[in-house]
Amino acid sequence: MERSKWSKRFERERERESKRARERARERERERATEREQQRESMRERESKRERARGREQERERAREGEEERESKRERKREREQEREKERERAREKEGESKRERATEREQE
Repeated sequence: MERSKWSKRFERERERESKRARERARERERERATEREQQRESMRERESKRERARGREQERERAREGEEERESKRERKREREQEREKERERAREKEGESKRERATEREQE
């Protein structure tokens, strides 16, 4: 009887210890799962930041390209205007020469 009493006590103690060990193992697994989830969330946040940064950079690039295109158009417009002004100047010079020639002809007559 005495032996059976110690045997039962020992068995209960082993069961309690086993239960505590299982609980500790479950707790460690929960902690690891939480840590993994935090790491995944952190990775998602970093990727999201990178995506936003890429988007901002692309937007800046489009803005730069748009500004370059607008500047290029302004430059072409200035060049066309300068060319037209040169043409008008040449026309005025030609007209002036024509008037001088006519005046010279009249004087000779």
